Amino acid sequence: MLADLQPVEGGYVVRYERHWQHTVDQVWAWLTENEKLVQWFPELEVVELREGGGIKFNMPNGTYLTMDILACVPKSVLAFTWDKDSVRFELHAESDGSCRVVFCEYVHHITEHTPRDLAGWHVCLDVIEALLDGRVIESRKDRWNSWYPKYKQLTDAEG
Repeated sequence: MLADLQPVEGGYVVRYERHWQHTVDQVWAWLTENEKLVQWFPELEVVELREGGGIKFNMPNGTYLTMDILACVPKSVLAFTWDKDSVRFELHAESDGSCRVVFCEYVHHITEHTPRDLAGWHVCLDVIEALLDGRVIESRKDRWNSWYPKYKQLTDAEG
């Protein structure tokens, strides 16, 4: 399902919601443990998992950017800067032991790059779920290519 894009004061919030048949503990591990994180977002590395800590984004040229962790409540909330914007994962335990995941990107300005990021986050969430399920997504690029035009249309409607 396509994320929801809503105008808010100072920009936009893009909200994805997923229901995964895995515990909050399992989902948290895929977001925060580097040996798992690298399987769905190879460029990211948690340096210090705490509010005020950091996450490194390894650039293709061998340099890296440090993103600040804005909120970290173990097994509940992980938020960090994302260039000029920010992202936030919220995990909610359901009564059946599953996990409701709410992921938001807070976007100050919609740019030509915005739909690329949104399609990318969509695929990242798909990949995390597949990994949790013990499945493999054969072509992340094909999946991204199928979502990008939809996110382009969504952001064009706002821009």
